[in-house]
Amino acid sequence: MSPDIPFRHFHDQLTALNRQLLAMSEKAEALVDLSVDSLLSLDEGMAEAVIAADHEIDVMELEIEAAAVELLALQQPMARDLRFIVSAIKVTSDLERVGDHAVNIAQAALRLISQRTKITPDPEIEEMARRARAMLSDAIDAFLRADGALGRDVCARDDQVDALHESVFRILLTHMMADARTINPSLEYLLVSRNLERVADLATNIGEDAVFLAEGKNIKHGGGEPVRAGAFTS
Repeated sequence: MSPDIPFRHFHDQLTALNRQLLAMSEKAEALVDLSVDSLLSLDEGMAEAVIAADHEIDVMELEIEAAAVELLALQQPMARDLRFIVSAIKVTSDLERVGDHAVNIAQAALRLISQRTKITPDPEIEEMARRARAMLSDAIDAFLRADGALGRDVCARDDQVDALHESVFRILLTHMMADARTINPSLEYLLVSRNLERVADLATNIGEDAVFLAEGKNIKHGGGEPVRAGAFTS
């Protein structure tokens, strides 16, 4: 057997893992989109579709983790390949949590549908949704292309979503103080805002993993030093 055959097989497996990650990320992004649409339109069918699809994300996470662990155990990868596989496990966990937050938003939409008092979502919530979705899409793109600059850009945008979340809190608090009938729907929209803020946080995690993959640097918690473990560096 040619010595190149095991090498080609390993990289075929890496390519397959990359495709699995892409499929999972597309599913997670789609669920966030659908959950926000269900909220803005108060569409019960959309909300139920998000909840029903969450199991697919869970299955994808388990499949990718199994494939990554097998590569680690059997191929003993080094340097950038090792960083990709280790980071892929972390990214799948973040994407699964993105799916959970989409479900939370869909469930809030269902509760809003059932409530007698309706309030119009504030523009800040729509803007939060737009920014969080864009961050998630760019973070996945940065990771799959090992684009450290884009990963850093995603991380820098998290503060904007945090500021919007604080603004939503103040606006909803004003609604509740002015009219007690708005308390329940306001609390639901506050929950939605919190879940969108968490989606942005998870996108930031993935952006940090993109930097780690591209540069071998861990920028979490304000760090920026190269990872010291020799097997990770190239």
